[in-house]
Amino acid sequence: MRIERTTVRTRLRRTAQLLAAVSAVAAALYAVPAEAKAPSPAAQLSAAQSAVERSGVRGIAWYTDAASGKVVVTADSTVSNRDLAALKQGAVQVNRTNGVFRPLLAAGDAIYGGQYRCSLGFNVQKGGSYYFLTAGHCGKVASTWYTNSNHSTLIGPTVGYSFPGNDYALVQYTNTSLSHPGGFTAANAFVGENVTRKGSTTGVHSGKVTALNVTVRYSGSGGGRVSGLIQTTVCAEPGDSGGPLYDGSKAIGLTSGGSGNCTTGGTTFFQPVTEAASAYGVTVY
Repeated sequence: MRIERTTVRTRLRRTAQLLAAVSAVAAALYAVPAEAKAPSPAAQLSAAQSAVERSGVRGIAWYTDAASGKVVVTADSTVSNRDLAALKQGAVQVNRTNGVFRPLLAAGDAIYGGQYRCSLGFNVQKGGSYYFLTAGHCGKVASTWYTNSNHSTLIGPTVGYSFPGNDYALVQYTNTSLSHPGGFTAANAFVGENVTRKGSTTGVHSGKVTALNVTVRYSGSGGGRVSGLIQTTVCAEPGDSGGPLYDGSKAIGLTSGGSGNCTTGGTTFFQPVTEAASAYGVTVY
């Protein structure tokens, strides 16, 4: 009797083990995969930023807006509908603007170098010598600057420039007969700040700072990619390049480029003065 009871128990135990094994196999065969974890907002922004960088589309400017969780792209009139559609992916917001994003270089008056006209930015000093800051794309095209179009009154040489990547240049005053007044202190811009720009083509105009740390890929053969810029609603035109952007006595930026004009308006970008002054070890005064 004991032998029979033991055999029954053994058979029951083996049957239970077999059923458990079959259930485990069935569960493995018919299990539903766990839902993939959604990328974090920071990862989505990083991916969107990388996608815009890789696009290679010219005529666009972009910055990351952490508040909205978007990479905000502004496209000029040269960007095709096909490129616009390609940019509108994921956490990317695309806006249109009139005109063409370009460095605002021209032939004319103010400070003259070669066949070009630009605008003087801010006077600076270092070790008892005097200089001024202007746009890097101006310093790139001219090694010597003059006060007039016939190049009869020398200002001095371009000491250094950075463009593309950045957009600043340093020119030294070697003509001791020229004055170089000051009255400014370098400062950083902030979004919503009321600012004023002065240029040799259009004179004085005002507007607001709309974004910081903006990257622009300018159109045309003289363009390039520039990052870390200030974006504003202040209008500008060719020849205004290098001119000062300021808020009272605060030196804010140097005119880099933009779209539109001072009749219809547009979007304009500025190289921060603090970065340019730091690069050359000079002081705005």
